[in-house]
Amino acid sequence: MKRKICVVVTARPSYSRIKTALTAIQNHPDLKLQLVIAGSALLDRYGNAVDFIEKDGFPIAAKVFMVLEGENPTTMAKTTGLGVMELTNVFYNLKPDAVITIADRFETIATSIAASYQNIPLIHIQGGEVTGSIDEKVRHANTKLADLHLVCTEDARERVIKLGEEPGKVINSGCPSIDLAKQITDYPYLDFDPLKKYGGVGANLEWEKGYIVVMQHPVTTEYKESKKHIMETLRAVKELNYPTFWFWPNVDAGSDGTSNGIRTFRELEQPQNIHFFKNMDPLDFLKLLNSSRALIGNSSAGLRECAYLGLPVVNIGNRQHRRSRAQNVTDVPYVQQAILEATKAAISTEKYESSTIYGNGNAGEKIAEILATVELTYSKTITY
Repeated sequence: MKRKICVVVTARPSYSRIKTALTAIQNHPDLKLQLVIAGSALLDRYGNAVDFIEKDGFPIAAKVFMVLEGENPTTMAKTTGLGVMELTNVFYNLKPDAVITIADRFETIATSIAASYQNIPLIHIQGGEVTGSIDEKVRHANTKLADLHLVCTEDARERVIKLGEEPGKVINSGCPSIDLAKQITDYPYLDFDPLKKYGGVGANLEWEKGYIVVMQHPVTTEYKESKKHIMETLRAVKELNYPTFWFWPNVDAGSDGTSNGIRTFRELEQPQNIHFFKNMDPLDFLKLLNSSRALIGNSSAGLRECAYLGLPVVNIGNRQHRRSRAQNVTDVPYVQQAILEATKAAISTEKYESSTIYGNGNAGEKIAEILATVELTYSKTITY
């Protein structure tokens, strides 16, 4: 009988982090995929990732609407609580053999609680990494609730073991997002027009001779400063006067401040070098990155996929604090001039040598094979 593997995707970036594993699970003769879409992945203002998921041909077993308005720490907590209640019912009805929770977004702990409290084997992907914010607390909490850990780096594996997990249950599978990055390395030039394919708002850019990409999210522990932080980046990019594709932030505490800052700046300053998008197909996004001169902001894509692509990255602020990185990353504070100078340097820098710090591009297949063969348990091994 096929093992039923329930994967919960709660946000836009989580889909790209797991897409190749979803394909491998769906295609494996001994596995059955139960895909649950929840949280901001269902919301239009955050890119409606569910549209891309359905377009890619993945059948959806359940949809869970759980995000409360407010984008502050209180609504984050309430959203997570609602997620526990709703996902508990979903797992009760689907009766999976195992549940997968992904990475460290605040609401992912709802998946972990709903599964582990019902004695369903819980598998955590991307555990053991550090970031220095609420995300790190959630990531490590997921680790302690999980029964099997599929990590992305050796450094992460060592950290999960130090947290007290059984070494045999901690496997370095690599990151599935690197599988996607590997797929698009055969596209030295962008094979679609972003403006025509995805619309968006802002300047009608002449991007063919070069452009940068910006993706900056609020930091949950600094959410009151989110508007101030994004304004520093907006002013730097406008002064740079270089074609820029800018992506909307995730749903986190402070995202309303980030979004408000973008809207205010767009209306008052009317920058002629910036075009804004809500979302993009994961492969198209990576193609866009691969053909750009640099990624600016604080997205983990700068440390993961861009390391493999060798793309220069200007990492702003504390969101990726202490996370493993390759030589392509330059760290700067939330200061307009520092962002501007680092971006100028990045644009003039050739690509770096590809790094496999987060994997070599075969994580999806490896994860599916592990799920088909590993012993599934829902209790910790006790040793004395």
